[in-house]
Amino acid sequence: MANDDVCFQTSDNRRFRLRAAAIIIEDGCVLFATNDSESYYYSIGGGIHFNETAEHACLREVIEETGIAYEIERLAFVQENFFHRDDGMLKGLDCHEITFYFLMKPRGTQELKSNSTTQGLKEYMVWLPIKELRKYEAYPMFFAEKLKNLKPYVEHVVTHQNAK
Repeated sequence: MANDDVCFQTSDNRRFRLRAAAIIIEDGCVLFATNDSESYYYSIGGGIHFNETAEHACLREVIEETGIAYEIERLAFVQENFFHRDDGMLKGLDCHEITFYFLMKPRGTQELKSNSTTQGLKEYMVWLPIKELRKYEAYPMFFAEKLKNLKPYVEHVVTHQNAK
C-alpha cells in the first residue's frame, strides 16, 4: 500500500481501500496477476492516490503492471467488496474495498512488457480463458459470469467473499 493511496486500516484489523482496475481482454482471455505470496489471481490495478481520478489510477496501474499503455474504452463495473483473508498480504484483515473496473481497448496481442512488483514481490501476468474462469481462484469472482455478456452500461456489483 502506497502512502498516498486512499486506504486506511483501523487498530481492530479493519481495512478500507479505494481501487481502480482494468479489464484487459485479448483473444477470449482476460489478464490477471499473481505473486509468490498469494495462492490466487487478482485483477490488474491498485490503489487510487489522493487527488487522482479513478481513470488516471487505472492507466497508471496498467502501465506499472503490464509495461503497456492501454487505452480506456469505458467504465464497466463498480464493485463494493467485503472480504476476509486468512493468508497472504491481507492475512487477518476484514476488508471493505470499492473498485472501479475499466474495460480497456484491445490491442490485438497478448504480448506484455511486465516487470512489476507489489510490496517487494515479483508479479506474474497470466491470461486466463474467460470461458474457464470458474476453474481458477480468480478475483473478482463475478468476472466468470459478467465477462461472458458485458452490458453496455455500468453495473454495480456487491460481493461478500470469505476467501482463504
